[in-house]
Amino acid sequence: MDYRLKKEKDFQLVFKSGKRVYSKNLTMIFLEQKELKVGFAVGKKNGGSVKRNRLKRLLRESFRSFVPYIAKNFFFFFFPKVAESYEFNELKADMKVLLIKSGVLDKNLLC
Repeated sequence: MDYRLKKEKDFQLVFKSGKRVYSKNLTMIFLEQKELKVGFAVGKKNGGSVKRNRLKRLLRESFRSFVPYIAKNFFFFFFPKVAESYEFNELKADMKVLLIKSGVLDKNLLC
C-alpha cells in the first residue's frame, strides 16, 4: 500500500500543527489524522540526485517495516540531517527511536 503524503495542504498542516522529535540522523514531525501517510524531504545539501533518491528509498523502506506496529493514524514527515553517508540500519534505528520517543510505537511489540 502507498502511504505517501502528496498534497501541499497536508504538508502545510503537518508543518504548522505537528510535533517535532529529533534524533542523531533524522527529524520527524507527526500529527494525528484520519489516515496513515508519510512524507520525506531530502535537500540538495544531502548530496546529488542519485544520493538523495537512494536516501528516500532507504527511508521509505525503513518506514514500511514499522507500519504494522503503528496503532493510530498519523501524518509523518521525516528529514535526514546532512551526513557523509547513510546506512539503512542506522536510519531504521533512528526512525525506531523517534517513533518510540513520540509514543506512536509500542516498544513492547518490537524485537
